[in-house]
Amino acid sequence: MEEVCLNSEAIFDECDEFDVENSSVSEHDQESLGSISKNHSPPTVGLEFDSFEEAYNFYNVYAKEQGFGIRVSNSWFRSRRKERYRAKLSCSSAGFKKKSDAHNPRPETRTGCPAMIVIRIVDSKIWRIVEVELQHNHQVNPGIKRFYKSHKKMILAAREAQPPPDPITEIHTIKLYRTAVMDAGYNGFSNFVDGQETNFDNLRYLELKEGDGPTIYNYFCRMKLTNPNFFYLFDIDDDGRLRNVFWADARSRASYSYFNDTVIIDTTCLTNKYEIPLISFAGVNNHGQLVLLGCGFLGYEKVDNFVWIFNAWLKCMLGCPPHVVITDQCKPLQTAVARVFPHARHCYSLQYIMQRVPEKLGGLKGYETIIKQLNKAVYESLKIVEFENYWADMIKQHGLGDNKWLQTLYNDRHLWVPVYLKDTFLAGTVPTTENEGLIAYFDGYVHKHTSFKEFIDKYDLALHRKNLREAMTELESRKSSVVLNTRCNFELQLSKLYTKEIFKKFQSEVDGMYSCFNTRQVNVNGSIITYIVKERVENKANEKEIKKFEVLYEANELDIRCICGLFNYKGYLCRHALNVLNYNGVEEVPCRFILQRWKKDFKQRFIQEHVSGNADTYNPVAGHRQLFHNALPVLEEGAQSQEHYMIALRELEQLLNKFDLL
Repeated sequence: MEEVCLNSEAIFDECDEFDVENSSVSEHDQESLGSISKNHSPPTVGLEFDSFEEAYNFYNVYAKEQGFGIRVSNSWFRSRRKERYRAKLSCSSAGFKKKSDAHNPRPETRTGCPAMIVIRIVDSKIWRIVEVELQHNHQVNPGIKRFYKSHKKMILAAREAQPPPDPITEIHTIKLYRTAVMDAGYNGFSNFVDGQETNFDNLRYLELKEGDGPTIYNYFCRMKLTNPNFFYLFDIDDDGRLRNVFWADARSRASYSYFNDTVIIDTTCLTNKYEIPLISFAGVNNHGQLVLLGCGFLGYEKVDNFVWIFNAWLKCMLGCPPHVVITDQCKPLQTAVARVFPHARHCYSLQYIMQRVPEKLGGLKGYETIIKQLNKAVYESLKIVEFENYWADMIKQHGLGDNKWLQTLYNDRHLWVPVYLKDTFLAGTVPTTENEGLIAYFDGYVHKHTSFKEFIDKYDLALHRKNLREAMTELESRKSSVVLNTRCNFELQLSKLYTKEIFKKFQSEVDGMYSCFNTRQVNVNGSIITYIVKERVENKANEKEIKKFEVLYEANELDIRCICGLFNYKGYLCRHALNVLNYNGVEEVPCRFILQRWKKDFKQRFIQEHVSGNADTYNPVAGHRQLFHNALPVLEEGAQSQEHYMIALRELEQLLNKFDLL
């Protein structure tokens, strides 16, 4: 069954609950079937279903709520294949019985009632309602609905299909019906990959405890009312069970429009078998902080489920893929990333891998020595050959040739070892020392036994605190001044441009210039000059050692590259490159090495560059995108002070009044 985009077309009224599939009704819950399906929307022409049984169940549930029974009064079959392609579902009082010759005939119960629906197959597989008559010529009574044969069959089928009750977990089944209107404007994607076999594992679904389903759905409905740009998708399997969920709020969607170069997909909750199968998407803002770009619940760790989540996220972000995707070390993730983001650079998270070292290697003899050698290979290798030598020495010295985890790491080394990633901009997401690392977005808000209900409650709190911190950091960067540590012009230059947090990191490189010495030219190849810069580095034993760094400098284009790779890792020049620039009399950092994404006014500049008045007004997607980008400057500036907030609010209220929306 295709996924249903609930935020594009209303499926239920606000007070509606989920329609519950018959097979999920337990024996002691016969009455709950009616209560859950209250306010069931009436059948309408154009409503579509994936099967005849689904259409029958829909009409039967509606009939039970209204107080009448149903039956299949007519069916049309293709003679050769005996396949039903059209059917008429009527009120059980439709037509009249034949006259009986019995001495004591049963009393007549049929009234020739015209109430019915006609369904037929369209597009070779979809059943669509093509005719509807809702009026009855007799009184319907919801109070006696349980006595109709069609309803009894429904309840008996539910009893037979109901698994033994679980004392802890109650699985809720959520069934959503899509409409032809939605399909007409919906560019969906299949839940299953063509040509791939379907097995039991592919049909795993979210295991929700009592009340979890309504909690999630009601939260999304509430968010959609208060946050119109809120986006969510439900993935329903063929049995009507909730398999995957994705959502993103307006702020996440806006953040991605700014910071879409590098995306971290956090699956810690899946890897560590948390109670909630949370998967989150995060980017890095111009302060070096993680910003949320969307969340999801994954029913099971299979390629198809990851593909669905990624496609949902990509659809939410208007089809704009990231340049770099960072995930945990996981083959299904790797396969899914390759399918959905074929042109993105996929990297494994070095931080996640190194956090797993104690668990994987902690019991080995000589563990302390192994970890030192591993850290040296990962963090200190400046060239690929150095990493290969360090790794080989570690494996040989400790007899680790049969360690499967290390073998897998080595086979995938191009995905996670920094020395293999020097050609990729990573926006500060890859640690260059063993003490570095980003804190997960929901760290401190989610633990192993966090329930769905608890997470929904904490989710708003986490977003509030993170967004407040980002706003305060933004305000501080724009208003406060920084203290300069040196008289170097590089420091003065970028203190006026970079946000405060990024400038502090660059400032440490300027300070580090004084630990570099003996900058000398060692080779000339046309316009490219090779320098060696020596640096005194303090090791773990608090001893000074001297390291050599190779720097390539092209004078005509003011291009510079250091073997340490800091610019690609972090997005600002290293102390070794700054030394070579200073050695050649260059007083300012070249423009090409001042990234726009780290600047204080990045959002304002981004908006100015991407806003134009040439939107296709006949294309609702293009129009939405254009209006959205034009509104962003108002939102950003309005949040900077109380005075600006009141001005923005007043103008927006006037605009809403003009549209009769207030």
